[in-house]
Amino acid sequence: MKYDIIVVGGGHAGCEAAAASSKQGLKVALISSNINNIADMPCNPSIGGTAKGIVVREIDALGGLMGRVADISHLQIKMLNSGKGPAVKSLRAQGDKITYPKNMLKELNSLENLDIIEAMVEDILVEDKKVKGIVTSDNKEYLCDALILTTGTYLKSKILVGSTNKEEGPHGEKCSKHLSDRLRELGFEIQRLKTGTPQRIDPETVDYSKLTIEEGDKHPWTFSFDIKPQYDVDKQRKCYLVYTNEKTHQIIRDNLTKSAMYGGYAEGIGPRYCPSIEDKVVRFANKERHQLFLEPESDYYPDLYLQGFSTSMPEDVQELMVHSLVGLENAKILKYAYAIEYDAINPLQLTHSLETKVIENLFTAGQINGTSGYEEAAGQGLIAGINAGLKLRGKDPLILKRNESYIGVLIDDLCTKGTKEPYRLLTSRAEYRLILRHDNADLRLRKYGYEVGTVSDEQYQNLLKKEELIEQLTNELKNIVISPKMVSEDIKNALGEELTVGISLYNLLKRPQIKIEYLVEYLDNNYDEEILEIVEIAIKYEGYIAKTIREVEKMLKLESKKIPNDIDYDKVNNLASEARQKLKQIRPQTVAQATRISGVNPTDISILTVYLKKEYSKDSSNE
Repeated sequence: MKYDIIVVGGGHAGCEAAAASSKQGLKVALISSNINNIADMPCNPSIGGTAKGIVVREIDALGGLMGRVADISHLQIKMLNSGKGPAVKSLRAQGDKITYPKNMLKELNSLENLDIIEAMVEDILVEDKKVKGIVTSDNKEYLCDALILTTGTYLKSKILVGSTNKEEGPHGEKCSKHLSDRLRELGFEIQRLKTGTPQRIDPETVDYSKLTIEEGDKHPWTFSFDIKPQYDVDKQRKCYLVYTNEKTHQIIRDNLTKSAMYGGYAEGIGPRYCPSIEDKVVRFANKERHQLFLEPESDYYPDLYLQGFSTSMPEDVQELMVHSLVGLENAKILKYAYAIEYDAINPLQLTHSLETKVIENLFTAGQINGTSGYEEAAGQGLIAGINAGLKLRGKDPLILKRNESYIGVLIDDLCTKGTKEPYRLLTSRAEYRLILRHDNADLRLRKYGYEVGTVSDEQYQNLLKKEELIEQLTNELKNIVISPKMVSEDIKNALGEELTVGISLYNLLKRPQIKIEYLVEYLDNNYDEEILEIVEIAIKYEGYIAKTIREVEKMLKLESKKIPNDIDYDKVNNLASEARQKLKQIRPQTVAQATRISGVNPTDISILTVYLKKEYSKDSSNE
C-alpha cells in the first residue's frame, strides 16, 4: 500500500499531523498500535494551562483540532492568571478522558483521504538517506513519500514502581522494542527520558469537608475561535485543593531509596518543571507543603486524579503517602502512581520545519522530540503535518518565528538549544509574550492556516470581518469625544475626580482605572465581548506593545542575515572552541538563531557576522 504521508502514533501529535496532512488533499495513513487509544490522555485529564492554553488557541487558529475537541469534551474550564495581565492569561479545561478521544476520532473519521490502521511499527524503510516507508511487527510494508513519527512514550517504554519495572506502555500495552534501535542505526542520537503519573482515588472515600472547592468560571469560555460555548457554566464538575504536610514529607524522606529515581532503578531523566513528589520534597526541602488537586477524569467512571502527586514509590509506601493527606486519610487508591521512561531523539537533529537533518522527508513531533505535555505535542504535530504536506507539494515550509507564536518558541528552543529533560512550555520562555496572547492567536496565525490549506474559506472570511470590526471600534474610540457633562457615574467613580476638559474615548481608555465596558454606552455600534477585549488591550498596553515591536524588528534584522548551509566553521578564525563546536553541531540557518545557542557569546556573533560579510557578500570581490 502506498500513501503520500504516513503518521506513526495516534496521540495528540499524531492526530494533528494526520489531520493537517489530509486537509492539504494528500493521501494519509495514521498507524496506531491501538485504535482505542487514539487521542488518549494517559496522564492528567486537562487541556491547556499556563502558556499551554495559548498553544491550544494557536493550534485552533492554524486549523488544528485540539481546541474544538476540548470545547465539546470538558468537565470544567477556567481562565488562569486573570489578575496578572493579558500576557499570561491562559485557559485550562478538565477534559473527559472518554469523551475527548471519542470526539477526536470522530473528527479524524470525517476526513475523506485519511486511513486509520492498527499496527505496531518496528522499522523504517530508507533509501539513499530518504524515507520510503515503514514495516510493521507482522512484516507488512507500507510505502510513503513522507513519514511523521509521533511515538509518544512508546519507544522501549518501561513502567517503574519502586524496584520493579515492566516493558510496557502507559496502559500496559506493548511498546515498540526495535524502532529506536533502528533510528540509532540511521544516525540519530537517542536519549532516555522519564515522566510519571499520580494515583487515581475513589471519590466515595474522600472527606470533602476538609478540602477547598475549586470551581469552573461562571464566564463561558472556548479554546476555538469557530464555535460557541457548548456547556452550562452552572453544571461544571468540581475540583478540590489538597496540601501535603510534614507527615507526608517524612514518609517520603524515610523511604526515598525505595523510589525508582532515588533508588537508582531509573535510567531516564525526568521533567524539571513537573517533578515527582519525592523530587519536590528533596529539591524544596524548606517548603512546608505542596499544593495538590483532586480532579475528575470522566463522567463515565469515578476516578479522581491526584494532580501533583506523581511518584515511583512502591505501592505500600504510596498507601502511607496518600493517607497522610488531610481529607484522604481513608482514601482508596484505584490505580497506583508510576514513572515511565522511554527513548527520544536529540532535537538538535531537527530543522525548524520538524524534518530531520538525518533522513530526508522524515519528520518527528511530540515526546520523541523531548517535550512533555499534550499541547506541546499537538502543536508540533500540526506543524510537522503542515510541512510534510508542503514539501510534497513543492512549497516552502511554514516556519513560525518567536514573535509569532508559542509554537514557534517551542520549536526554536528544541532546534537551537536542544533538551536533556522533558521540555515544558512556560510564559517565561517567550520574550515577546505581550504580543503572543490568548486573545489574538487568530489575528497572528489564521492567515498562515488559510495559505497552507488547513483553514477554510469561511474561517478566513470570519477573520477578515473580525479585523474590520477591530479597526472600526478603534476609530470610533478615537473619533468620539465626550465633554465633562457627558461623563457617566461609572467613569467618575473610577477616576475619583471630575474631568475638566473634553477627551476622546481612546485617550480615556488609556487610563488604568477605566474599563472599556464603561464606554460602551457612547459607541455608535454594538460589539461583542471578544472585539472589546482585543481593542482594550491594544490601547491600554499601546506603549509596551510598541516597545516589544521595536525589539522584534531588531531580531528580524538578524533573522534576515542567512548563514549558508555550506559554511565551514573551521575557517572562521578566532571563534571560541565551544562556539565553533555548537555552531558545527546545530548549523543555525540565521544569525538570530546563532545568538540563541547556548555557548555562543556576543563576541562569537560579531566574528561570525564579519566573516559572513567578507566571504559571502556580493560585493566581497571589490573589498
